[in-house]
Amino acid sequence: MFKKIMKGGHKKPSKSDASDPVSAAFVAANRNLPALPSPNVVVNHASRGTGGAAPPSSGTAMPLVPTPGAMEPLPPFRDTPVADRQNLFLRKLHICCYVLDFSDTLKNVREKEIKRQALMDLVDFIQSGSGKMSEHCQEEMIRMISVNIFRCLPPASHENTGQEPTDPEEEEPSMDPTWPHLQLVYELLLRYVVSSDTDTKIAKRYIDHSFVLKLLDLFDTEDPREREYLKTILHRIYGKFMVHRPFIRKAINNIFYRFIYETERHSGIGELLEILGSIINGFALPMKEEHKLFLVRALLPLHKPKSVSMYHQQLSYCITQFVEKDFKLADTVIRGLLKYWPLTNCQKEVLFLGELEEVLEVTQAAEFQKCMVPLFRQISRCLNSSHFQVAERALFLWNNEHIVSLIAQNRTVVLPIIFEAFEKNISNHWNQAVHGLTVNVRKMFLEMDAELFEECQRQHAEKEAKAKDVEEQRELNWKRLEDAAAQNGFEDMVLT
Repeated sequence: MFKKIMKGGHKKPSKSDASDPVSAAFVAANRNLPALPSPNVVVNHASRGTGGAAPPSSGTAMPLVPTPGAMEPLPPFRDTPVADRQNLFLRKLHICCYVLDFSDTLKNVREKEIKRQALMDLVDFIQSGSGKMSEHCQEEMIRMISVNIFRCLPPASHENTGQEPTDPEEEEPSMDPTWPHLQLVYELLLRYVVSSDTDTKIAKRYIDHSFVLKLLDLFDTEDPREREYLKTILHRIYGKFMVHRPFIRKAINNIFYRFIYETERHSGIGELLEILGSIINGFALPMKEEHKLFLVRALLPLHKPKSVSMYHQQLSYCITQFVEKDFKLADTVIRGLLKYWPLTNCQKEVLFLGELEEVLEVTQAAEFQKCMVPLFRQISRCLNSSHFQVAERALFLWNNEHIVSLIAQNRTVVLPIIFEAFEKNISNHWNQAVHGLTVNVRKMFLEMDAELFEECQRQHAEKEAKAKDVEEQRELNWKRLEDAAAQNGFEDMVLT
């Protein structure tokens, strides 16, 4: 691997580039123009350290800053002879390397319009498939894209403000003012990746591991429009560049680990999970051990962070996909859910119960039997929750025919576990809806197996009687202690 990296760093120019008259003509005609910037741009939050990385060397090219007269409009491709179009393509790329200040809407108005028009022309050129680009053009295009999108993200709203962190759901998304240009740059990258004219053998030299890592870093942007483009582009890269697939999965894993165990703050977890949902759907059977470890070490622990509601729908889909792919994973998944079951967050409990129903719907009887005892102990606690939404959502599990059939097959184990919860709800629960649903589910068990129901009822009555006897005995013991203390002259110790 090290040798490959070293070889890649000193790649010889291809013969096609060396003999390309268009490229040669462009170099000769534009010797005095500044060189296109290098894509070695570090992506990080402005408020986040770079992890001890060395500062960029003085020789590293940076995004170009426009000087008066440096940016002039160029003719559209349709008005240019075919032989000159790739030369014009490179000149437009050069214009698009100028990074403009969008914090002031009145600044560089002319230059912004020139760059916007150049970007639109580049997108149309790639989309139309007017001609196959030389390798040199592809390299320069990826450089231009890198200069524009790989940048320091602004600090998140909860960083460096001196305020207490707020609930991510309550935060307003931050919209990037440079989006009018960024959107076109992302569209150009997307069109390049999906184009049938793009040769992956050449493109992978520029859309390499470093490029993919920087792209993944951008998922932490607060702008949902940018995350949507990133999601689509990364998914297309995963589909087209098979050589990058293991690396992309591992890099996403690392983002999840840092989110779960360090920061619990990341804006793009939902989008990354959407990509993974599609990837999991394409896993071959029998499933690799690598994928099962990913489920246990990354996906299941994602239930732990407080902000799980922000991405729970996508997470639930990924989890269910694993069980649909390999039914033997149902026990692992259900026990994982029980491990991270919330103790004091009722809204998370409602989400967990919804996900549990989806998993049970694709669970087979053999796997259900392995985990039904701890599962219904937890469901029993949910049935008695004083939060009516939790109790109600737990009772709704009996509306699912597949779950009811699993329970019916194992009623001799399930009913004794949850019978006491039914009785408590009927006698004590404050919410009428929960009370009514409990009566209906209880009736369902009675019709399912009257003999078992009566046995559970008898055992519950005996348990209640014993508990009452214990309580009476306890009170009697205290009474005796009080009497003995009073007789010994310690009336002030008597409890009244």
